[in-house]
Amino acid sequence: MASSNLSTMNLSFLVLTLLLATSHTMVSGARNLVESTLPKLELPQLPKPELPQFPKPELPPLPQFPKPTLSEFPKPELSPLPKPEFPKVPELPKPEVPKFPELPKIPEIPKASPTTIP
Repeated sequence: MASSNLSTMNLSFLVLTLLLATSHTMVSGARNLVESTLPKLELPQLPKPELPQFPKPELPPLPQFPKPTLSEFPKPELSPLPKPEFPKVPELPKPEVPKFPELPKIPEIPKASPTTIP
């Protein structure tokens, strides 16, 4: 039994190796086709086709119709709406903002004079 499992494993390894080898050959062949330079062919210039000139159609003028008059409707009169009464909102006292302490002044550092090398 051990020999049949070993031969199956060897066969699968052989098939896998052959598949990998042929795929590399196909990829390198495709690369050679892509990278190869083809001679440039000069194609003859074709004449530009011209479309025939058609006469512009003349349309008759649009007829003029009288403007219709609209009858005026009376404007409806609406009764005035009652104004709603809102309850009075009590005013809240404004909170006092705490005062920040003043920052101490930083003493100025005197500028260093350029040193001369003897």
